[in-house]
Amino acid sequence: MAELSPIYHQAEVYDAFYRGRERGYEADSRLITKYVRERNPAAASLLDVACGAGRNLDHFAESFPHVEGVDLAADMIRLARRRLPGVPLHEGDMTDFDLGRRFDVVTCLFSSIGYLPDVGALNAALRCFGRHLNPGGVVVVEPWYSPENALSGRVMGDVVTVDGQTISRVSHTVVEGRRHRMSVQYLVADAESGIRHFTDLHLLSLFTREEYDAAFAGAGIGAVEFVETGPGRPGLLVGVASGAAG
Repeated sequence: MAELSPIYHQAEVYDAFYRGRERGYEADSRLITKYVRERNPAAASLLDVACGAGRNLDHFAESFPHVEGVDLAADMIRLARRRLPGVPLHEGDMTDFDLGRRFDVVTCLFSSIGYLPDVGALNAALRCFGRHLNPGGVVVVEPWYSPENALSGRVMGDVVTVDGQTISRVSHTVVEGRRHRMSVQYLVADAESGIRHFTDLHLLSLFTREEYDAAFAGAGIGAVEFVETGPGRPGLLVGVASGAAG
């Protein structure tokens, strides 16, 4: 099981930062639902892999009668359970979890797939997704960047204030071979606790489109399309499992 960066043990900080940054969870979920309906109009169940604090799931639950989530980080699952009482949420690794049931949709968003260390792990994850899909089910993966469009030496910074807590995040990303190495510095401040600092290190694989296509095909998922999602976003890969839509 992969070692988690410190931010994934601080779910409230993570959640507050992306809320303050106005991450478009609702708009993303609506767009993904549209792509799913185009391929499987009757889809009624959805599994969100690497579901984090459950914000996408919260919106998916408006469109799909049954939703579940799985995430490697126990603290993120804890916060998601608070947000989504009654929704089955599971702690597990995306390469080898087994929930004992199948779904009409499997999503893996926010470029979480990039944390897989190599092509072998990518293939294992897509096979795991495929084992959890009904015939005609739809897989939606938000990839990380590829070797040809990965930027090196990129610096980004944001400061947000949410519910009386100010969070500063500054990152520096470089290309090292077939990986992005992202160093992140956080400052978190509030009136009661003062200021604290922690550092994150993220290693994200730069898989090629051919490697993604091969992983989808090896899992019995075809008709894979790449969908643009706007400037500064890595797009989506959308595929359909073998068999007629349910």
